[in-house]
Amino acid sequence: MKNRILIGKVTKVFGIMGEIKIESYSGFYDRFETLKSIYLDNDIFTIENVKHKDKMIMLKLDRCNTRNDAQHLVGKKIYMTDADLQKLPRDEFYVRDLVGILVEDRGELIGRVKDVLTDRPQDIYVVKLEDGGEIMIPSVKAFIKEIDIENRRMKVELIEGMR
Repeated sequence: MKNRILIGKVTKVFGIMGEIKIESYSGFYDRFETLKSIYLDNDIFTIENVKHKDKMIMLKLDRCNTRNDAQHLVGKKIYMTDADLQKLPRDEFYVRDLVGILVEDRGELIGRVKDVLTDRPQDIYVVKLEDGGEIMIPSVKAFIKEIDIENRRMKVELIEGMR
């Protein structure tokens, strides 16, 4: 089976025709419109319809035709496969591809990306240093000089006091 990627969870039932409300973890507003099917835990479902209301997303899935059917799905995690990933513009990366890559400051290995904080105006790379400490590097051209996903390296130029 292809690698699965967590993209949300079922939060509530909507209406009486088997629709579900979901919480999306995806950064793409139209993520569910681009998918033909999803996994709910280990079961695969075909998406029949997607609705948006304010910030809520409602899905109608095959084999889910009553409120009772939908109630059995509440709490389940929603996954897609690697094959469903959208191609990103140049210089944009999925967090899962950044975590674990080596970080070099002017040729010196300083650590690995531990996490990426995406809930800010610009992303922040959390780097676990070789000496055991941690630093945070804003994702701006002043500090991030190159990201090479294929070779699993990030080249940075930090200023004094950042580490």
